[in-house]
Amino acid sequence: MSQVSGHSARKHPFHIVDPSPWPFVGSVGAFVLAIGAVQYFHDAPPWLMLAGFAIILVTMFGWWRDVVKEAMVDKAHTGKVRLGLRMGMAMFIASEVMFFVAFFWAYFNNAFMVSPGVTAWPPEGIEPVHAWGIPALNTAILITSGFTLMASATALKKGARGRQLFFLGLTIGLGVIFLGFQIYEYGLIAFGFQDGIFPSVFYMATGFHGFHVFVGVCFLGVMFYRSLKGHFAPGREAIGYEASEWYWHFVDVVWVFLFVVFYWWVGPGVGH
Repeated sequence: MSQVSGHSARKHPFHIVDPSPWPFVGSVGAFVLAIGAVQYFHDAPPWLMLAGFAIILVTMFGWWRDVVKEAMVDKAHTGKVRLGLRMGMAMFIASEVMFFVAFFWAYFNNAFMVSPGVTAWPPEGIEPVHAWGIPALNTAILITSGFTLMASATALKKGARGRQLFFLGLTIGLGVIFLGFQIYEYGLIAFGFQDGIFPSVFYMATGFHGFHVFVGVCFLGVMFYRSLKGHFAPGREAIGYEASEWYWHFVDVVWVFLFVVFYWWVGPGVGH
């Protein structure tokens, strides 16, 4: 928290953030990652892309560390600041919703034959993935993880630290299992990314959702570490924990829509 003169005192409930290098470092990392990814997609070595990803990871670690320090050491997260953090997380999730709306828009624009040249959905020669195999199993896994995370949050409020850590660890484990099954499923799918509009939208939507699950697992992993360090206690607002719960439930809900639209609605296809 910014230092104030001994002859003055803060007369407002807001937190004036000290100058931070992380916005600049993060933007550099995003730029390097984007350029490296474009080059990698054109058969260049992945080193520039990995360097950008590494810079982003360092940014996340440093920035989150500073925010935790503001809350735990500086006691800068007043009621107004906590409200702002909640509003920021809500707006972030709203932006993520619109991100996936774009994929659904592209999907339905073709599924309802609005797009010129599309006469069948899925197009001829594209065998959709069987809904009641791995996708149904992954749906059950993610829905279960939502309940285990709620159980963890309830245990946190009651001060049952052991139960809270157990259910949080179980949630993280279910997320990892989901990712493993999705990677395995991709290896079984008969169509490739460049085989038409249906494969492109399918891989973009489900792939970006998988990335969001990965981010959510990292988010919950940070909360697990902070729980071990004793950062959360009954009666004390846990904004980070709350934000991770919101994010994970968002990931759950998006997957339900993806399962219905991309797997169940287009027919059973051929089972794996």
